[in-house]
Amino acid sequence: MASTIFALSSGAVPSGVAVVRVSGPRTKDIATAVCGSVPPERKAVLSRLTDPESGEIVDEGLVLFFEGPRSFTGEDVAELHCHGGRAVVGKLLEVLGRFEDTRPAEPGEFTRRAFDRGRMDLTEVEGLADLIAAETEIQRKQAVRQMGGALGKLYEDWRRRLIHMRAMIEADFDFADEEDVPGSVADEVWSEAAKLHDEVSLHLDRSRSGERLRSGLQVVLMGAPNAGKSSLLNAIAGRDVAIVTEEAGTTRDVIEVHLDLNGYPLTLVDTAGIRETEGLIEKEGIRRAKARAQDADLVLWAVEPGGVAIDDPVAGLPPDFRESVTHWVIHTKTDLVTHPKQDSTGTIKQIPCSDQNESGTRSLFDALTHFAEETISLGEAPLATRERHRRYLSDCLKGLASAAASTHLPSELKAEDLRRAADALGRITGRIDVEDLLDVIFRDFCIGK
Repeated sequence: MASTIFALSSGAVPSGVAVVRVSGPRTKDIATAVCGSVPPERKAVLSRLTDPESGEIVDEGLVLFFEGPRSFTGEDVAELHCHGGRAVVGKLLEVLGRFEDTRPAEPGEFTRRAFDRGRMDLTEVEGLADLIAAETEIQRKQAVRQMGGALGKLYEDWRRRLIHMRAMIEADFDFADEEDVPGSVADEVWSEAAKLHDEVSLHLDRSRSGERLRSGLQVVLMGAPNAGKSSLLNAIAGRDVAIVTEEAGTTRDVIEVHLDLNGYPLTLVDTAGIRETEGLIEKEGIRRAKARAQDADLVLWAVEPGGVAIDDPVAGLPPDFRESVTHWVIHTKTDLVTHPKQDSTGTIKQIPCSDQNESGTRSLFDALTHFAEETISLGEAPLATRERHRRYLSDCLKGLASAAASTHLPSELKAEDLRRAADALGRITGRIDVEDLLDVIFRDFCIGK
């Protein structure tokens, strides 16, 4: 019999109210002993919470009971809402820990039990984790959609279609002599497989937005030493994040600031100034700067007055960034000299900027917000949000493509390609062969969830 688990589910104490969750086969016994009785299902009841050994009152609070399988975990669940003082919560957890076959929950164990009992698939579990971690409004919306099952339903629909295709193929070669099995079944299956291939491929392309939304756009500030990068970062962050001095090469490591641009998450990264140097530490900072830029969605190349010719902004950019990464030229320190107006018509966007006041950074904020809106298109269709999804969707596409292309092979082998495609989709939702993934997925959950 599974252990009954308990944990504080409402976050750190002290707080106004704390919620202690209990789940498992002994939940009713615990509720009776601590609260005096099991409350009516799904109704909040004011109860005295007592220590069964001493009869001492621990606190007075609300108690709710959810009978399995109609609960979050699929088991009997009780929630004890008490005052959020450290002493109160500590005493209540001590009392719960004395019951036989009862123990504190591991991180993510309540959600793991919900998955094990079919209450959630893996995409919904990941959506819940994303909802807890969401920092912007649009991240929240995407997480709610995924937690609601939209992504899992899409993949399960595709998987059912693949299983149906396999059934038709097997019927074709197992019962070819039967009159009620039409001879054109195989042709219809390959046509449907080609159609599904196009749907999965389009979904995979669109899902780049989902991955970017979940992790946030990566925007890297680069430029020569003393080009004003760190001052600009501090102005955007509204606090002194980076050290600013007149000495060149002050920034040696990458410094990150997380921004919310109208609901779109963006990480702005300050880096070491790019120049020839003999210093080992500064060389390592420049290497890290270039590495971050190669993986960035956008590079902002900061140029101080006189640092680059206006008619040739590309001259200020390293050759390996000119084609591989989207980049803008940011003319810093515009309070010191007059620069041309913002230009978006040339090959590279140029934006005048100053860290001396809010209006000096407004044009950059507006441009970044527009870039985020264009780059991340949420739309109405559910999107894959993790590299794990992308990997298995790619495996599904390979199976579909192989089945369609192998015209010279017998139907039995082509049906095997369809099976591999269906299995890849099943691994995304957790239907099959995902035991090795579960510890990785659940270990990042907080205790109590």
